[in-house]
Amino acid sequence: MESPVGGSRLTSVVVATLDSGEVYIIASLSSRTDTQVIYVDPTTGLLRFSGKLGFDVFKSEDEALNYITNGSRWLCRSTTNAKAILGYAALGSFGLLLVATKLTASIPNLPGGGSVYTVTESQWIKISLQNPQQQGKGEVKSVLELTELDIDGKHYFCETRDITRPFPSRMPLENPDDEFVWNGWFSMPFKNIGLPQHCVTLLQGFAECRIFGSSGQSEGIVALTARRSRLHPGTRYLARGINSCFSTGNEVECEQLVWVPKMTSQSVPFNTYIWRRGTIPIWWGAELKMTSAEAEIYVSDREPYKGSSQYYQRLSKRYDARSSDIAVGEGQKKKPSVRVPIACINLLRNGAGKSEALLVHHFEKSLSYIKSTGKLPYTRIHLINYDWHASVKLNGEQQTIEGLWKLLKAPTVAVGISEGDYLPSRQRLNDCRGEIIYTDDFAGAFCLRSHQNGVLRFNCADSLDRTNAASYFGALQCFVEQCRRLAISLDSDSTYGYQSVNNYGGYTAPLPPGWEKRSDAVTGKTYYIDHNTRTTTWKHPCPDKPWKRFDMSFEEFKSSTILSPLSQLANLFLLAGDIHATLYTGSKAMHSQILSIFNEEAGKFKQFSVAQNFQITLQRRYKNVLVDSSRQKQLEMFLGLRLFKHLPSVPVQPLNVPSRPSGFFLKPVPNITPTSNGGSSLLSFKRKDLIWVCPQGADVVELFIYLGEPCHVCQLLLTVSHGADDSTYPSTVDVRTGRYLDGLKLVVEGASIPQCVKGTNLLIPLPGPINAEDMAVTGAGARLHAHNTSTLPFLYEFEEPEGELDFLTRIVAITFYPAVSGRSPLTLGEVEILGVSLPWRGVFSNEGPGARITELAKKTHKESNLFLSSTETNPFSSASLSNDITPSIQKSDSTNWLDLLTGDNMFSDPLSQPVMQYDVHEGSDNIFSHPLSQPVTQNNLHEENDLLGFLDQAVTEHRSTVADDKLSSSQDSSAQKYINCLKLFAGPQMGKKLNFVEAMRLEIERLRLNLSAAERDRALLPFGIDPAMINPNVLMDESYVARLCKVSNALALLGQASLEDKLNASIGLGTVDNNVVDFWNVNGIGDHCSGRMCEVRAETTAPASAPSAVSSAGASKSILSCSECKRNVCKVCCAGRGALLLNNSGEVDSSTNRSVTLDSVVCKQCCSDIVLHALILDYVRVLISLRRRDRSDRAAYKALDQVVGSSLRDFVPEKSQSSNRQQTVRILHHLLSGLESLAEFPFASFLHSVETAKDSAPFLSLLSPLSSGSRQLYWKAPPTVTSVDFVIVLGTLSDVSGVILLVSPCGYSVTDAPTVQIWASNKIQKEERSCMGKWDVQSLATSSSEIYGPEKLGAEDKVPRHVKFTFKNPVRCRIIWITLRLQRPGSSSVNFEKDFNLLSLDENPFAQANRRASFGGAVENDPCLHARRILVAGTPVKNETGLTSQSPDHMNFNSWLDRAPQLNRFKVPIEVERLFDNDLVLEQYLPPASPLLAGFRLDAFSAIKPRVSHSPYSDIDIWDTSVTFLEDRHISPAVLHLQVSALQEPNNMVIIGEYRLPEAKAGTAMYFDFPRQIQTRMVSIKLLGDVTAFTDDPAEVDDSSTRTSLAAGLSLANRIKLYYFADPYELGKWASLSAI
Repeated sequence: MESPVGGSRLTSVVVATLDSGEVYIIASLSSRTDTQVIYVDPTTGLLRFSGKLGFDVFKSEDEALNYITNGSRWLCRSTTNAKAILGYAALGSFGLLLVATKLTASIPNLPGGGSVYTVTESQWIKISLQNPQQQGKGEVKSVLELTELDIDGKHYFCETRDITRPFPSRMPLENPDDEFVWNGWFSMPFKNIGLPQHCVTLLQGFAECRIFGSSGQSEGIVALTARRSRLHPGTRYLARGINSCFSTGNEVECEQLVWVPKMTSQSVPFNTYIWRRGTIPIWWGAELKMTSAEAEIYVSDREPYKGSSQYYQRLSKRYDARSSDIAVGEGQKKKPSVRVPIACINLLRNGAGKSEALLVHHFEKSLSYIKSTGKLPYTRIHLINYDWHASVKLNGEQQTIEGLWKLLKAPTVAVGISEGDYLPSRQRLNDCRGEIIYTDDFAGAFCLRSHQNGVLRFNCADSLDRTNAASYFGALQCFVEQCRRLAISLDSDSTYGYQSVNNYGGYTAPLPPGWEKRSDAVTGKTYYIDHNTRTTTWKHPCPDKPWKRFDMSFEEFKSSTILSPLSQLANLFLLAGDIHATLYTGSKAMHSQILSIFNEEAGKFKQFSVAQNFQITLQRRYKNVLVDSSRQKQLEMFLGLRLFKHLPSVPVQPLNVPSRPSGFFLKPVPNITPTSNGGSSLLSFKRKDLIWVCPQGADVVELFIYLGEPCHVCQLLLTVSHGADDSTYPSTVDVRTGRYLDGLKLVVEGASIPQCVKGTNLLIPLPGPINAEDMAVTGAGARLHAHNTSTLPFLYEFEEPEGELDFLTRIVAITFYPAVSGRSPLTLGEVEILGVSLPWRGVFSNEGPGARITELAKKTHKESNLFLSSTETNPFSSASLSNDITPSIQKSDSTNWLDLLTGDNMFSDPLSQPVMQYDVHEGSDNIFSHPLSQPVTQNNLHEENDLLGFLDQAVTEHRSTVADDKLSSSQDSSAQKYINCLKLFAGPQMGKKLNFVEAMRLEIERLRLNLSAAERDRALLPFGIDPAMINPNVLMDESYVARLCKVSNALALLGQASLEDKLNASIGLGTVDNNVVDFWNVNGIGDHCSGRMCEVRAETTAPASAPSAVSSAGASKSILSCSECKRNVCKVCCAGRGALLLNNSGEVDSSTNRSVTLDSVVCKQCCSDIVLHALILDYVRVLISLRRRDRSDRAAYKALDQVVGSSLRDFVPEKSQSSNRQQTVRILHHLLSGLESLAEFPFASFLHSVETAKDSAPFLSLLSPLSSGSRQLYWKAPPTVTSVDFVIVLGTLSDVSGVILLVSPCGYSVTDAPTVQIWASNKIQKEERSCMGKWDVQSLATSSSEIYGPEKLGAEDKVPRHVKFTFKNPVRCRIIWITLRLQRPGSSSVNFEKDFNLLSLDENPFAQANRRASFGGAVENDPCLHARRILVAGTPVKNETGLTSQSPDHMNFNSWLDRAPQLNRFKVPIEVERLFDNDLVLEQYLPPASPLLAGFRLDAFSAIKPRVSHSPYSDIDIWDTSVTFLEDRHISPAVLHLQVSALQEPNNMVIIGEYRLPEAKAGTAMYFDFPRQIQTRMVSIKLLGDVTAFTDDPAEVDDSSTRTSLAAGLSLANRIKLYYFADPYELGKWASLSAI
């Protein structure tokens, strides 16, 4: 592809697949000089890119290939060379990458530069992923169908210019018009990693050009561009007329661009003509009938013109010439109001008895209706009916064309064309007499002298054959006029030359661009100067009358015009017509022979065309009947529409795998054979077949994984790896997580690991740490005990435990337990940690998804107010973030903090022990659970000459007490309000039983009051109320609950579809929803009917008082009209707008094939109870999801706050401040002396927590990027702490050359200058570290003015003050220890050791510090440790983990593992099998002589976990996700358990075992051994846990099924097989057939 201005190379893309199965995308864009490597995670499919030079950014493509293959190109299994990336999506089991392998420069060089490329050959690269998350068969089929989407020849793009708008676009490349972007969803993964330009903006339609001209005349270029709208995608009989997005089927914007190519330094004149084509914009369709030759046309009998005015409004806004005049300022005179003309050329059959006459009639009525509404005062719509087929049949083709020209002349002249010049230099802008357009996408500028105002719109029934022909003959007239205005004469006879000027009443045409008229000084004769070519002529260059050929007959037109340019234009329309017909019908265009009417041999092909048309008709009918539904699904998936239907379990964004290198083990994993990598191969995908054998006799095996980047941990993925004897695999596992090694918390205990076939992937969901008290109060643990169907939470999880969310988790400790301790070695396979990471790179640069995080942080910081009760938080208001605040829990003051791995004391100095009154930044909920929950005094850091600094600490402590009291009272207040609401329903003594609606409304109030389930139950305890009594799940009978769930689930999907349509409908319109009634309209307690004005009065009674957290008093006064009964109704008596999506029986209204726009209301009396109940249930689910999202957003805020601290409001740089980032790069380069920064967050972090003063910046800010945070903020320790240890884990194994300490703004003094001692190691044991040196900063502070005292006012772009600690020799390590120690009073000064040099300091005076913060306390004799940043300088070492081969000893042991086991599993015969409780309980009765039972086999379930479980709660977010992309399924993961009981003497059922089940691919055989072999006659197996969180793939569900809302994929039928162990040789051949 052609490079943009200033570029020197073509875009190149290489997709490399290694032998390990890993896939890399190597992209070298023409707009950049470097090469980027994008890694496709082989487990989840997530794209990964960090932007680090030498890691995924390289100088060339060859260098990148050498890096990923380690210099061995033969490691590439395959490579695919491409020219452009068209899109990517991770879809469960597959990642689909779409690339263009061949391109055609269909428009090689636009005016101003840039080329349009048509994709002539594309390739779908299907990447198999190791994700074991269950997908339905229908989903897998949909993914495969997507790869069959026809791309080649029908899609195009421009790498350097925006071509989604009329030429020339005023917008930059990165801001296209969404209406014409077809790969917007497919390009999102690249935007999420900060590489939006790597995926081109793909348009669907046609784009080509032709060079034309004749001998002796200037050559011109005509380009035809056709952009298909994506707002009503689909095939012929599935996308007709208008839809709820206010767009029509087969809607296309066509643009005819003509220009004269010039030399590089010359201006380029051009002009454009735009028209539209599409089906009739009313609600209509056609039904195919096999017995009829034609489809039966029908028009909707329900509001057939709804949305038509919005359609014309979108056209009016787009083609309004007034909107183009952006140069008009406040003091300038604006253009007068001119109505925008829209001429509709209707080509339908209009004769009596014609089926299309119905459409013509309604078309006319729709325009009259729009005019009567007065909604388009500045738009003039004119309908021209012209029966094309009747005219051709009656008058012939030539007279039909003449008749069309007569009708088109007036609207075409009124609309006009756009004209302008491209100026190669912006220095000539002063000469422009029109609108000036320029962006960074091109070097020069455009000067537009005139704009097209309005548009012509052509249509027939399908906007295909007749439309293409009529639009060609209309565009032909414009083409001739465009050429005339560019001084390109298409006249073939001198009769129409300059001499004919007087024939037109003395008309004198305007001069073309670059021409000037002058008079000869001697003769007075007029002559003309062409400044473009520097030539003169006596003849007027453009003497003709404008639009003169509209008045000619066909023969006059043909004889007076050079025909070769017309034939070239006709060829473009023929090709474009075939493209549009193929996209819409699956076949080429028909009746196209009329486009060749100017060809002398056109008549020879008429007979052939008749046969061809008949063949196309048959082809269309076949495709419409059999293929259209599949093609419709392909289009919707490609656009990212209706994914909740086609791909219900696919996440919005895949999970990250931070355990991959540079993740590593903090402690070597024991191995039965010597190894050098300490187990790091277990974290590398390159060794997927690895068998790691731990020594025999180990009771447990512990893995301490340090993640490559901080994240919220969601899942543990284990790969089963062993030989034929699977008894060596561990049976259970515990998981602990935390930010630091000294703060790990248990998240999973005793999760079962079944024995499976080698290579099986097992997924273990990981919840956040759950408070033990909350678990006890809610009784959430009861879900693991026996239950029956009546107690299942079919509606929603009433007792949901809320685990802690922490995006700064860095360490995961995994403990494996063997089935029998010490009996055999333990084998391990690959271990992966899956989670959600914050986009830290975008956070610090304020770009991409990271900008959303910083906006949330600033908003949360601004809106937080401790003195507002949590009851004032409304999930649907702008301040919808819940006040999830817990009391601060301080650290233990134990003097012995033990390292969990080494057993060493973490603080060797007794004075460095933690002190109660100071906070330590830890990964727990008690720190920064609310933006203001920590008493940080910010004024100390921002006010100069603070003479009252000694009062800061006292004030801080006082505020802390007030804040804690206020928070406690806030929680008590919310709980009391909840109890008051309960008393309103249950009476003062709370003895009345609540009905279903009352219980649901009480739950709504609980969620509005921002109370968790544990807080609710805790509030009920003093009153002796069992929460089960108010549980809505048990207040309805089972059959009604099943029906209600079905209706509510359907409502959720319909709500998602409605929101998709609403958001698409706003494109080009920017409509705002100002409806008084929302989707649910659930009233607060105390709301009642407004009275006299309301005729419905459905809510006339209310409790005595109204304590609702959300008041609707203002809205209740609005009087509306019910769309069903037409009565006046108040807001309180209205049902939610979601009721419009369902009929009165609660079923989906499928009477018409149309979407529903929710712009009307229906009263509650016109709705059945089940519809109203479904709205309430959906609303509760929404509130629960809102609470989860709020917890996720607040966790992100906390993570950000603990990295940048109180400078959260100020640190965010503007995107325009790229110079600041460049300045930071220069400063770092100077500080590091050309080396790399190795300890920058998030790639590096601390291994242990560090004590921090309350008024300090968080200690993680010591490692944050230099450009983040305020220059005046810095970290400091409490004054009583005289020694701190910073244990820094580097981002990767590196050769470290030294450490740089950036001095705080306060500077150092004699009393607070520390001694610094540094160690380096690859292990966490202190005894194995190497001392790199000891330095005394105190002696330097007394002798150097650079670091002494506060920094001075001055230029802030200089290198900051710093101290360098350079090592004598670089050391290869992963962990750096830095100890800062203050000198104790009376101790002698420590001098610099002779072997170590303190490098020279760079002077850089900064602004005056606020005060001598170095003293950190009230008086000067109270020094403290402090620093601004810590930098580690060196060079990273390329990680070759996993590439080493196994040792011979290890291979021999693997051979031993591959030996067949002595005992095999055999199926136990069953006499009777019984299922009950919706197939969740299985009883198997065994014959008397049954062998001892050893265990059971479970075939993995086929049910899926859907992403969508409720209607969307946002009108702006189609995905309903947190800004962190943390989904509900990961915030509150669904976990299944199996409980096995056996009948023992005397007739008692005894629980044999309980198993926490992992997730695996459907049908995967999983073997669970019993703790001991048992003899019994009956075994009962119960499926427990979150069974209601699963559902079946919609493609596999039978709508006629009467089954409850439980997923059929969870049925235990034919899924459990009991087995016993036996020697196969002893049983014999026939008995061995029962092996399982």
